[in-house]
Amino acid sequence: MEPIQKSLQKWMKDHKQFQQRFNQMKRDVLRDEDVKKLIARHPSLTEEVVDRQLIKFYEYQSQSKNCEKCPSRDECINILGGYTPEATVEGAELKLIYDKCQRERAREQKRRQESLINSLHMPREILEASSERLDLNDPNRTEAVEKTVQYLEGIKDELPSKGLYFHGPFGVGKTYFLGVIANKLSEKNISSMLIYMPEFVREMKASIKDDSMNSKVEAFKSTPVLMLDDIGAESQSAWFRDEVLGSILQYRMMERLPVFFTSNYNLNELEKIFTTSSRGDVEQVKAQRITERIRQLSDFVKVDGRNRRG
Repeated sequence: MEPIQKSLQKWMKDHKQFQQRFNQMKRDVLRDEDVKKLIARHPSLTEEVVDRQLIKFYEYQSQSKNCEKCPSRDECINILGGYTPEATVEGAELKLIYDKCQRERAREQKRRQESLINSLHMPREILEASSERLDLNDPNRTEAVEKTVQYLEGIKDELPSKGLYFHGPFGVGKTYFLGVIANKLSEKNISSMLIYMPEFVREMKASIKDDSMNSKVEAFKSTPVLMLDDIGAESQSAWFRDEVLGSILQYRMMERLPVFFTSNYNLNELEKIFTTSSRGDVEQVKAQRITERIRQLSDFVKVDGRNRRG
């Protein structure tokens, strides 16, 4: 008999605790402003109906509706992280529909924007460049800032056919302007490709072995916006200058697709570099052909100031 009494006492205790939890849950639900508004709009949600669907009402009440209860997207308290419940009522039945919250939408938008920036050996600092972090107090950078802003503000239904050619001493922040432009373009859902020229040359040489060169060159030709960083720093060969770089620039010039450049050299200096190949061949006409294409594809911007890498 004693075990039965103990079992009965345990059941009564558990039942009492359950009833207390149920009542507390009900009080929490009915005190919630969103639930109050829901019940006021739908007279069919009587106390009996709420009791019968209390777990579902509690699910709605306890979750964050506008990210107000979540410290961050990664610390979302909701059942489905990044999703918020919306309550609808059909007859006397509460239904919950989950949709992405504002933070999840922002995260997805950021991922979409990042996916629009393709990079070949560019540092993370450049890929995360922001116009808010541009140094506006350095008078040596005024022209570069103004030209960058003018370009971005000039984008309407179509991209301008010309990019910008940032040139100046080593370390003054020329590449950072490319990152700023690439990120602003991504906000407008415009894809860009950033390429560090010395690595680009190595990549092209390596791609000969696996027969991927043609497909890579086609990608560089057709990307909406192409950015060539540190042109003139690469070890020159007649093959790369004429068959790769020349081919890409010619295509983009004909198709009116913009190209951005950074270089330690102005165009006259760059032409001299292109004139002499790595084997010592002097080919001025072919060098002029490259620099003329650059002239057709970009407007020139001088960047000066202190060395920001020092």
